[in-house]
Amino acid sequence: MNRPALDLSQDAAALTAQLVDFPSVSGDEKGLADAVETALRGLPHLGVERHGNTVVARTALGRAERVVLAGHIDTVPIAGNVPSRLEDGVLHGCGTSDMKSGVAVQLRIAATVPEPNRDITFVFYDCEEVEAERNGLRRLAAERPEWLAADFAVLLEPSDGLVEGGCQGTLRVEVRLPGVRAHSARSWLGENAIHAAAPVLARLAEYTPRTVVIDGLEYREGLNAVRIEGGVAGNVVPDACTVTVNFRFAPDRSEEEALAHVREVLDGWETVLTDTSPGALPGLSHPVAAAFVEATGSVPRAKYGWTDVSRFSALGVPAVNYGPGDPNLAHKRDEHVAVAAVLECEKHLREWLTA
Repeated sequence: MNRPALDLSQDAAALTAQLVDFPSVSGDEKGLADAVETALRGLPHLGVERHGNTVVARTALGRAERVVLAGHIDTVPIAGNVPSRLEDGVLHGCGTSDMKSGVAVQLRIAATVPEPNRDITFVFYDCEEVEAERNGLRRLAAERPEWLAADFAVLLEPSDGLVEGGCQGTLRVEVRLPGVRAHSARSWLGENAIHAAAPVLARLAEYTPRTVVIDGLEYREGLNAVRIEGGVAGNVVPDACTVTVNFRFAPDRSEEEALAHVREVLDGWETVLTDTSPGALPGLSHPVAAAFVEATGSVPRAKYGWTDVSRFSALGVPAVNYGPGDPNLAHKRDEHVAVAAVLECEKHLREWLTA
């Protein structure tokens, strides 16, 4: 289907509606990536490059600082919520909150701030809503890290218009508990692996998580059993049980330090690492970050959960989450965003980049 070119002259809320009406479910972003690239190439103050379905545009004004504004162009599968619908100042539709409203703000800044007070790199990437190996920002960080070089980055993920600094790291381990299989009528001949999980669960229940303050933000850690697997049949003493444990750790720990801590807590049991992602330091002590916080007028808070700001942190770029949507509405059938919130986000970013 031929769709009209993106109109970057309309305000960010109207542009959000146009983006929502341009479906781009993960893996099917090419059409929207093409439209974003075409729109950006029409702006003479930007240099534009492309890597797969990720589009990067940059100013080159020789400013003392460079910042990144980044957002993903994909959405989860549509749930009968396209095209968009505007009612009483609220825009409804797939991606309104997560995160086509943020992408619209990026595009508006790209189009209307030709001489910002800091050089800007705009990143529009694909496949954020699916497995990590397909993530466009991950590929860019691995294959074109120089495109992401900056002093500070803002990921326009939904944050209710508040600055959320950095993010927690996360890892999962499996605690594998052996037993001896036997008929349950003669259970004394076996060793119940599920019963062996009891002391593991007791140790986790007794664990006191750490709270740490970084750049004035309070990060709370958590160590929890999130899954138990075991059992063969209703008349068999099981010979294996696995407890999956998730550790959400503050960004002052490396992945290696976090794993060492988990293994220390679970000393005495076999633990196998199955998944890990680093946290991201907020970097709010940096002058450019402080200026950003002042421009938004919000009181920063720690990001609980993991986002792609971690990829910037791994490159040595402090990053925050800041976007107009409500994260609690992400992926919902009734996803929506307030028009006023989108316009407010655009206003604050413009003030930060032109003051």
